[in-house]
Amino acid sequence: MKILANDGISQSGIDILEKNGFEVLNTKVAQNQLENFINEENIDAILVGNNTQVRQELMEACPSIKLIGISGVEIDNVDVDYAEDNGLLVINTPAAPSSSVAELVFAHLFGMVRFLHSSNREMPLEGDSRFNDLKKAYSYGTELRGKTIGIIGFGKIGQEVAKIAIGLGMKVLATDKQVSSAAITLEFFNGQKTTFTIDTVDKDELLKEADYITLHVSAQEDYIIAKDEFEKMKDGVGIVNTARGGILQEVDLVNAIDSGKVQFAGLDVFETEPTPAVQLLMNSEVSLTPHIGGATVEAQDRVGTELANQIVTLLKE
Repeated sequence: MKILANDGISQSGIDILEKNGFEVLNTKVAQNQLENFINEENIDAILVGNNTQVRQELMEACPSIKLIGISGVEIDNVDVDYAEDNGLLVINTPAAPSSSVAELVFAHLFGMVRFLHSSNREMPLEGDSRFNDLKKAYSYGTELRGKTIGIIGFGKIGQEVAKIAIGLGMKVLATDKQVSSAAITLEFFNGQKTTFTIDTVDKDELLKEADYITLHVSAQEDYIIAKDEFEKMKDGVGIVNTARGGILQEVDLVNAIDSGKVQFAGLDVFETEPTPAVQLLMNSEVSLTPHIGGATVEAQDRVGTELANQIVTLLKE
């Protein structure tokens, strides 16, 4: 059986598949050439990340496809309901990138509270001529310890964020329409572990009390953070979005930064990817990454392994 890993797969995943008799084509086929390639090569399964679209038209045109594998959590680029209604298997790996995304949240937070997002821009330009001025400007950072983090969306990634926050000595508030309580287990280097129970709270309470707010929800029809929500937040709040573009109203965010309601924001995802709004890219109070939340070596290795093991279980004859 042939597997097309159109957005790539880790070597560990390839090894598992090949050991079990699958042929893996770890190549990149352009979207407009996918139909012909799949039919010419008689592909049995296609593995995609965020880039390749697997829509109803492609499935209808490629009857050899039995399985669609999606790297990570996001499934917006696949017509999942149509696939399942027509007997295709759809798998993904929601847990694999959780630690990587959670660590990126804190990369943004640590950078922002110590102004790294700004000083890394200014030091190359003026570090040799205005060193003491810059030192003075950036000497009013704050610590995360003792602060309150608000986690909107308390699934696997949100709970990983909570683990790091607890380890830092932060207070954790979480809100989620489906999760009322979660057991958060911290495992340490020496084999010891301890468990904390986090009961979720009302979203308005979180908005009012949090010093920093991080978003971890799936795609929504409406914004979950816009003007009304910003007005409920503390003055000087920090915002991080590593979840989806389109859940945070970006114009309202910029206005909130300009007014001082939001001190800074960390963005890994954007409403108009892959061409984020210039007003975000040029804003000195925004820490920016190009949608890399789950893109670590370790996460991709876990993704490949999990996808491969699922495929072997489902398709091996």
